[in-house]
Amino acid sequence: MGRADPEEGQLPAPVKPPDGGWGWIVLLGCFVITGFSYAFPKAVSVYFKELMKDFHVGYSDTAWISSIMLAMLYGTGPVCSIMVNQFGCRPVMLIGGLLASSGMILASFTTNIIELYLTAGVLTGLGMALNFQPSLIMLGTYFDKRRPLANGLAAAGSPVFLSSLSPLGQVLLEKFGWRGGFLIMGGLLLNCCTCGAVMRPLDMGMKRKMEKAQDKYEAKEMLPIGGKSEEAISTTDGTKKAKKAKKKPKKGKKLLDFSIFSNRGFIIYTISKFILVLGLFVPPILLVNYAKDTGVPDTEAAFLLSIIGFIDIFARPACGMVAGLKWVRPHVAYLFSFAMLFNGLTDICSARASNYTGLVIFCVFFGISYGMVGALQFEVLMAIVGSQKFSSAIGLVLLIEAFAVLIGPPSAGRLVDALKNYEVIFYLAGSEVVLSSVFLAMATYCCLNRGKKKEPPPEKNPSTGGGSDTEEAESDVQEAEEHSSDNHQPAHSTDNAMVAASEEANHVAEEQSGEGGGCPEGDGEVLARDSCNADQTVERDSF
Repeated sequence: MGRADPEEGQLPAPVKPPDGGWGWIVLLGCFVITGFSYAFPKAVSVYFKELMKDFHVGYSDTAWISSIMLAMLYGTGPVCSIMVNQFGCRPVMLIGGLLASSGMILASFTTNIIELYLTAGVLTGLGMALNFQPSLIMLGTYFDKRRPLANGLAAAGSPVFLSSLSPLGQVLLEKFGWRGGFLIMGGLLLNCCTCGAVMRPLDMGMKRKMEKAQDKYEAKEMLPIGGKSEEAISTTDGTKKAKKAKKKPKKGKKLLDFSIFSNRGFIIYTISKFILVLGLFVPPILLVNYAKDTGVPDTEAAFLLSIIGFIDIFARPACGMVAGLKWVRPHVAYLFSFAMLFNGLTDICSARASNYTGLVIFCVFFGISYGMVGALQFEVLMAIVGSQKFSSAIGLVLLIEAFAVLIGPPSAGRLVDALKNYEVIFYLAGSEVVLSSVFLAMATYCCLNRGKKKEPPPEKNPSTGGGSDTEEAESDVQEAEEHSSDNHQPAHSTDNAMVAASEEANHVAEEQSGEGGGCPEGDGEVLARDSCNADQTVERDSF
């Protein structure tokens, strides 16, 4: 079926990730896509004042543009999963890049705020969603041993693009107005199509050639008799084609695999992530207004977000390197839990900060912890469900996170309006993040680790190491191929082997009778029958 075709991005059998080579180009594309997906909804806010003047609306009305973008990014996760499983990563990303670009270009010609919601909000948000999720899936297929580092480097695209797109948007607004700025930003989003084009699926051509060469070699080893070996090769190829033809009616891959909900690790991760998102984005959203209320000038208050972004750029790759260490990677869930605990305690401890120095210290520690969370969130999910089910898992997780995004920050804003006190909001947000950390650590230890101790340990090759689900799947596939080759090769060569063995036995008998060895006339036939029986015995044993 189309969705199982390797050319469509979905591999029928696990292929060992190269952990380099073209994977670095894929990583660069993922870096750009991540930057646009997370930074673009925030960078659009520089145009809000001009939009308020032209359309005569309030700030909350224009803020819905960014909210709709984020809602589309998170809420359309299952749709993206279905499209990736059906058509593959590259076609979906190319379509997503065109949608994201066309949304901003059409937004430059709008005449009211509703049209902006539909173009810049829905269309551009959907396009970025169709780029973000497949890029992470491709990153997981190209990297295994270096996957934590690759996830950290890709996640660094968010702070890099945020620190670049916001000043760029301000320059475009001053020179070309908001319509010209939207038009140019739409052109920049066409780079998503370039990133989608480099998402080349892993080539299985070399694997097929090796299998064919191995079949020919084995056939020649069994029958080194010129033309008969060629007959055996053609028989082997014919049988393989017949088997493939029989396998065609086999049920295809599920468009959305709900069986991952039977994975306890996935359930724990999803609940923890939902609680985390309730409070994770609240402090950076309220930070500037909080600083202004404490008497900090506007320019210095805006600089606080730049501090977070600058620290975040270096925190994500560094955390990815630490997570890739041999003694850390098997326990990456606990490292993720520590990162969340660090972030939550930072929020709680900074709630009483009353001067600019205290806020700068908060931004430094928040940038470190926020970068750690961003670098580890998808690495932990890949480690839990594996690369084969990651496309379905991330879509469902993003959908659940969408509800938390729509609940957390708006609720915090209403509490600020009601209480006129930011201290309570920081305590509440920090407590939610700490709760998610404690839940993840305790549930992982009690429900997963203890369950593994009770179950008998599976037989495993000690040389395989830990944390590589792709290598385990690959070894299973190789064993299945060896078993199938053992099954069909004796059946292919039984008739030819009987002829060859009888001719060889008769030749030996003639030599012995010529030398006066005293071998009876029927010994050759007896030897041939014994040889045939031996072949049949091997064939039965192999089944």
